Amino acid sequence: MGIFGFFSKDKKKSLDSGLEKTKQSMFSKLTRAVVGKSTVDEDVLDELEEVLISSDVGVNATLKIIEKIEERVANDKYVGTSELKKILREEIASLMDESNTGDESEFVFPAKKVPHVIMVIGVNGVGKTTTIGKLAYQFKKQGKKVMLGASDTFRAAAIDQLEVWAERVGVEIVRQNMGSDPASVAFDTLQKAIAQDVDLVIIDTAGRLHNKVNLMSELAKIKRVMQKLIPDAPNEVLLVLDASTGQNAIEQARQFSKVTDVNALALTKLDGTAKGGVVIGIADEFKIPVKYIGVGEGLDDLQVFNKHEFVDSLFKD
Repeated sequence: MGIFGFFSKDKKKSLDSGLEKTKQSMFSKLTRAVVGKSTVDEDVLDELEEVLISSDVGVNATLKIIEKIEERVANDKYVGTSELKKILREEIASLMDESNTGDESEFVFPAKKVPHVIMVIGVNGVGKTTTIGKLAYQFKKQGKKVMLGASDTFRAAAIDQLEVWAERVGVEIVRQNMGSDPASVAFDTLQKAIAQDVDLVIIDTAGRLHNKVNLMSELAKIKRVMQKLIPDAPNEVLLVLDASTGQNAIEQARQFSKVTDVNALALTKLDGTAKGGVVIGIADEFKIPVKYIGVGEGLDDLQVFNKHEFVDSLFKD
């Protein structure tokens, strides 16, 4: 069995199709950059740098990749442009290996006597509620008892949307009215989860970024209140980002990292964008594990992110 043999064919197919726009964009640009060239010279490297930055790999990650390729070209007497894709793959794989990002192949969380608590954050419109629903589905499918907490009380639509997902997946939801104290909802959710021996609690939160001070205070309060019941809650602070926004996703990661301790990332909408290179830039810059990626609309199209599988798919012919 090869290194990627343990991934299901359906998952591979879904990821391959999800990254198709990114692959077409990146490698068509790469082909144009080396047309008429026989060796990797300074002009080719300049073109490659432009290709990576325009593919939303990010400036810092791009410069690291280019520097490594420059070293290899300098050390070898002759590097043909036909080898460039192979070298680029190796250097991106190496960069991803250095990042503290995903290498799981299944949806897992540590088994504990108390509920495992995930607090989900992110701006409105990135697919936060959908990600919560799909996460709940995946863990319920494993036989886990899952409960949702509707702590985004800023928008009535957020509560209603989460309730729709809870009904669709068949898990319990704890909610209050719009405008209620988000921390109170989180407290009630954990209290019920403990009483009912729930395995996993997923807490939704407001997606406001226009007032960072209020957002920071709100998230801190939710944490403090939950810790009255479970001292180490939340076990995960999962930031959801829309991959199709490219560099805006990186900026959102910066902003949210300033206001709370983000320790996991989910990147949605990879299937609808040519900006999948942003995964590389985010993994490199923040050293926060990319845990999940969204590659389609189906319930099974939220996948556990595996950096080896990602690189394999990105460079697949």
